[in-house]
Amino acid sequence: MPLKVLEATVSSFDGVFEKFRSEAPQNRANLILFLADKDPATSLSWCPDCVRAEPVIYKKLEASPDDIAILRAYVGDRPTWRNPQHPWRVEPRFKLTGVPTLIRWENDTVKVRLEDHEAHLENKIEALVADK
Repeated sequence: MPLKVLEATVSSFDGVFEKFRSEAPQNRANLILFLADKDPATSLSWCPDCVRAEPVIYKKLEASPDDIAILRAYVGDRPTWRNPQHPWRVEPRFKLTGVPTLIRWENDTVKVRLEDHEAHLENKIEALVADK
């Protein structure tokens, strides 16, 4: 199965991230996608950039013949994310400034990232996955 999906919230991230890291050597690419939560009332993300990028990202990943792992990390609702002290904004490994952010995780560090303004661009997603 080429695409392996893990999901985490801020509260469950550490445990899921350890599993993701331990399985990383088995995959051609290991990606972390930081996303906005979905609004329980509408089942839609509060983040228009996430709504635009997610289908493009999944289409590209599912089309790849390689073994790829993706950890979908949900940042929380809008007020939680807007807090300047949000854990992933201040975490030295991630230093998030926006969502969605797609990261290629390699050798236990961020190798490449696509920020919110570019995470929907097919050519950039392909390059990130192919490590070009």
